[in-house]
This record gives sequence, C-alpha cells and structure tokens, in this order.
Amino acid sequence: MNTAVVKKKKKFISILVLLIIMILIMFFVSLSTGVITITPGEVIRTIFNNGTPKQELILFEFRLPGIVLALLIGAGLAVSGVILQAITQNELADPGILGINTGAGLAVVLFIFFFQGEFATASSMSIFLMPFAALVGAIGAAVLIYVLAWKNGVNPIRLVLVGIGVNAGFGAFLTIFQLKMDPQDFRQATVWLTGDIWNANWTFVGALVPWILILIPIALSKAHVLNVLHLGDDLASGLGTSVERERQVLLLIAVALAGASVAAGGGIAFLGLVVPHIARKLMGPLHQYIIPLSTLIGALLLMVSDTIGKNVLAPSEIPVGIVVAILSAPYFIYLLIKAK
Repeated sequence: MNTAVVKKKKKFISILVLLIIMILIMFFVSLSTGVITITPGEVIRTIFNNGTPKQELILFEFRLPGIVLALLIGAGLAVSGVILQAITQNELADPGILGINTGAGLAVVLFIFFFQGEFATASSMSIFLMPFAALVGAIGAAVLIYVLAWKNGVNPIRLVLVGIGVNAGFGAFLTIFQLKMDPQDFRQATVWLTGDIWNANWTFVGALVPWILILIPIALSKAHVLNVLHLGDDLASGLGTSVERERQVLLLIAVALAGASVAAGGGIAFLGLVVPHIARKLMGPLHQYIIPLSTLIGALLLMVSDTIGKNVLAPSEIPVGIVVAILSAPYFIYLLIKAK
C-alpha cells in the first residue's frame, strides 16, 4: 500500500480517536453541570445505579436526553451540509442558506399552528409527527428549489441562488403564521426557530434515532459519488456517473437529515456550513474521511454549544442556535472573505 495512503489513514484514525475522547469528556462535563451541580464521581455512580433518586431523575430524565439529542442533531446537520456542499460544488452551501431548514421550519410552525393543543401537551403522537412534518416541509422546499433551478439540467450556482430566494420567501410565510399564533405558541415557535432543543425527552430521541442511524451510513456509502460530483458535472459525467440521478438521491438524503434535525433542534444556523470546512482542513477533500469526521465534529460542536447555553446565564438558558452562531459566525465571515 502507498506510504502516503497509510499515513493518511493513520492520521484519520488518530483524529477520530481524539474526537471520540473529546466527546466523552464533554459528555461527562455536560452531565455534571447545570442548575444543580453533580460531581463527575456522582455521575459515574449514578450511571452504575448507585446514585440517589434525585440524581437519577436529573441525569436520566432531564440531562441525558438533551445531550443525546444534541449529538444526533449535530451529526445530522453536519452530514447534510457535507452533501449539499458537494452536490452544489459550493463550499458556502448548507441547509439553512439553501432554504431547506426554513422549509422544514415552516412545516413545523404550520403543525404547531393547526394543532396547538397537541403541541402544548407534547403528546407522544405530536412528537413523532413533528419529524415527519419537518421532512415534508424540507422535501417540499427541495423540490421547489430543484424545479425552479432546472434549465436543461441543474446548474449548481443556479441551485444555490434559487435556494437563497426560496429561503427568503419561506421566511416571510413563517413570520405571517407566527403573528397569527397565540402568545404562548408564538414565544415557543420563536425560540425554536432560533435553534433550541426544546423538548428533550426519550420519546423525541426515539423519533430521531432511526433517521440519523440509517441515513448517515447511506451517505457514507455514497462517498465515492460525492468525490466525483465535487469535481464538477462535466468531469463526473465523463467518469460515467449519472449526475442528475445521483444528485437527486443525495439531495433527498441531505433533506431528510436536515428535516429530522430541524424538527428536534429548530433552525440551527451555520453548523452545516462550518463543520464540513473543518473536516476538509483536517483531512482533505475525500468524503470517506469528511463524512465520519463531520459526524463527530458536528455532534461535539452542538453538545458544547448546548452546555454553554444552559450554564452561562443559569438558571436562564440561551438557545443553542444562538451559541452556535456566536461560535461559528467569525469563521463564516472568514470563509466569505476567502471565497473566490
């Protein structure tokens, strides 16, 4: 085997191990911190069923579901961003900029608007229906963008520009329906659209897990296709790739990941944009490396942001989307300055 390839694989494994260690450390930090502090030793004892009933309640019913959701949402949005940047051949693309997050958000706000009673009581049925509502909205936005961008095929630049326009239009509709809500639902929807893991419970974790555990491995299996698409449509066609068919399949995967993640975490901006860039800086352009790294970096970044949001102004909380934006905005500005 080529020496350079061996070195690259060793570097990849080393980074993966480092990220896993960082996630585990942050996992225990997140479990330990909050309005009620629980020491790492007490956390370990509670996990092994040697804690007090109060500690078990706090860890297993309040903190742990939120941490698991943060990990899942971060991974989903990051991989969605990786796919969108590859199929649009634009490193400034992400589910938020293209209007997919806004489409999913509009669908969820419509769900809240028409089923306010179920939303207020957070019934099991509404929890499982919300990811489907978000998926329908995300797919609707993606189909609309794809149709409007079609002109003897889909030009990646045209796809991004149409997505920005659709994003603005959906944003206007979001505002209209928010203004028609009663004050309680309006407040909740506003916080949720900012980016908030608003209903951290095991039922919601169960609703989101299948989307992430099924779709991310499928995306990883398409890594070679993403490598080719990222080179440009002409070269991809010359190498025998069915560009439009593969782009449609990959767009559906990205949309499903973004839609399910938005349903659980709201309109978290920048994460799907920044994480793929970090992964590329670490390992280069090959998606068999970028997708696993982005999965872990996205999970870590959102868990860190969620922990900061819940503790900086405790007992008040800062929505996780705001923390992600604060952490990511400087890097986004740097990307805009460097973009050709």
